[in-house]
Amino acid sequence: MRTTIMATFAFIFTTIATAAIFAEGKSSQSSDSKAEYNNELNFPRFAEPIPNITVSVGRDALLACVVDNLKGYKVAWVRVDTQTILSIHHNVITQNPRITLSYNDHRSWYLQIKEVEENDRGWYMCQINTDPMRSRKGYLQVVVPPVILEQYTSNDMVVREGSNVTLNCRARGYPEPYIMWRREDGSEMSIGGENVAVVDGEVLSIVKVSRLHMAAYLCVASNGVPPSVSKKLELRVQFPPMLSIPNQLEGAYTGQDVTLECHTEAYPASINYWTTDRGDMIISGDKFETLSISNGYSKYMKLKIRSVGAKDFGSYRCVAKNSLGETDGLIKLDEIPAPTTPMTTEIYQLNRSRVKNRKKYDFVTIGDYGVEEWRDNNDYNGDFSLPSRGPPPIRHPPGAYHNSSHSPLLTTPSTCLVILAILLAAMNAMLLR
Repeated sequence: MRTTIMATFAFIFTTIATAAIFAEGKSSQSSDSKAEYNNELNFPRFAEPIPNITVSVGRDALLACVVDNLKGYKVAWVRVDTQTILSIHHNVITQNPRITLSYNDHRSWYLQIKEVEENDRGWYMCQINTDPMRSRKGYLQVVVPPVILEQYTSNDMVVREGSNVTLNCRARGYPEPYIMWRREDGSEMSIGGENVAVVDGEVLSIVKVSRLHMAAYLCVASNGVPPSVSKKLELRVQFPPMLSIPNQLEGAYTGQDVTLECHTEAYPASINYWTTDRGDMIISGDKFETLSISNGYSKYMKLKIRSVGAKDFGSYRCVAKNSLGETDGLIKLDEIPAPTTPMTTEIYQLNRSRVKNRKKYDFVTIGDYGVEEWRDNNDYNGDFSLPSRGPPPIRHPPGAYHNSSHSPLLTTPSTCLVILAILLAAMNAMLLR
């Protein structure tokens, strides 16, 4: 019993002693924290972080360090990766002439780098010579617009049709440039059996190149840093001449002007000319006029023959030659009858106008004089063997005299004009004989 009481008193005493010691320690710690806080107020501190900046190569960069309560302490700028001291307080230490220092109100300290180069990229630290040292750092990013590397990029090319072609383009810059290919004229390219406007990557491959691939191509490099750059190269595809003729047979009457046409394709550009069926080259003059219009690798040849005469009928040959071959085509010019006389044409038009609003009739022109025989489609179907109907009646022009009816001659003005026209045409024919 006595032992138990003594143990209880010992526990209580120990607890009270421990609490007293803890209280005393806590009071001491609180006093130290308060003293440390008061001491911190006497030291300089950074008012804001140093921002990371991005600058294009060749431009100026400005790094800012803002310090409050600097008092008698000093500020220094240091290049982190090389541990190079650039400045201490008001003095520039580095020998780099592009680096300068400026400050404002003993609070803002600016490190300026003029005409930034790629090797300026990295971390920069602003230090205060407290114990221990206090510092902040910021990153200078130097970006470089793309530049095409000529030594690794293709130049103008001349290839034979049907061969395989590889065009290369390389560029440098920071960030790494993105490269694409396109045609200068904006047309689509036939690549791998598909028509595409743009091909990504450093290499443009064309399998079995054709004349349709002949164009100016642009290699374009960009990385988000202006300006983007491009290089133009010409792809020329060689092939022998090919020729097409819209009309191989032409007709003309004596005295008419006529034009013959040929279309050719070739690269290198072909020499084009016309010859007669005897092989004589045709030169522009009073009788003939030759014309050649170029459109890329295509040419349009024309031969105009003025006032065609009897000796002009025959064959004409268009010829195209280049260093890879030669081709030609033949056009035959035949004589056709001259158009009917103006009087005949007028008669024909007059007759047509008279039956325009009536039932449809088949008309047959007799001779060259425009005299027409009207046949009623409803009365005659081409079969003379029908007993009940007999041969189809001949319908004379309205108002004209005919023996079957013995009707008197009608003298309307339009009828008189028709008869007069027929008589004049007959007289003209007799004089010609």
